[in-house]
Amino acid sequence: MIAAIHQPNFIPWIGYFYKIAKSDIFILLDDVQYSKNSFINRNQIVTPQGANWVTLSVKQSGKFAQNINAVILADREKNVSTILKSIEGNYKKAPFFSEFFEIFKNDLLGSDNLSEINMAIIRSVCEFLSIETQLKISSKLNVTGQSTMRLIDICKTVNSNEYLSGFGGNNYQEVALFQEYNIKLSISDFQHPKYQQLWGKEFQPNMSILDFLFNCGKEYCTHFFKGTH
Repeated sequence: MIAAIHQPNFIPWIGYFYKIAKSDIFILLDDVQYSKNSFINRNQIVTPQGANWVTLSVKQSGKFAQNINAVILADREKNVSTILKSIEGNYKKAPFFSEFFEIFKNDLLGSDNLSEINMAIIRSVCEFLSIETQLKISSKLNVTGQSTMRLIDICKTVNSNEYLSGFGGNNYQEVALFQEYNIKLSISDFQHPKYQQLWGKEFQPNMSILDFLFNCGKEYCTHFFKGTH
């Protein structure tokens, strides 16, 4: 059984969902330290000026070293309103905008907890695109290892004999440990699709999944992820 593990990022890019679709079980790593201004609370969209960040601002004062699942939005009403206006303003002319926007909006409005919002959006995208991979939350697994050993302990806990890593995994993972514990280490073979984006600019890769959904639509995107196995 193939397992993949990643922090619950905000409106992740296509490669994130490709890794989910390639796995039998995907663990959302919500009980590790939050990184300021990372993909956990922001991502990029395409605007008339090119790629631009959309960010969920979070409370940080006095909350040093808090885990991802403890992070709360700052000024939630204004914060969410700004994100929705930015997404709608830049994508309302996209051919498939209406297919997913209300789902995204409801998820964004559903909580003031960053991890809960991110996981709700990730689940909704998977359901929308018929990605049937089982999703689990690491904080419910009671795994306490650190670094590579934590990944191995999670794999063992969910009875996985293969771990699917992203491209940069070998920069920080101890490859020999996977061999020691008889877990096959695989690297994602994701190839970024090229598609028509708004605004007639040079193609911008690695954008939020929303760019793919709004420009290409449910049928095309579902077919893309169906081809992962």
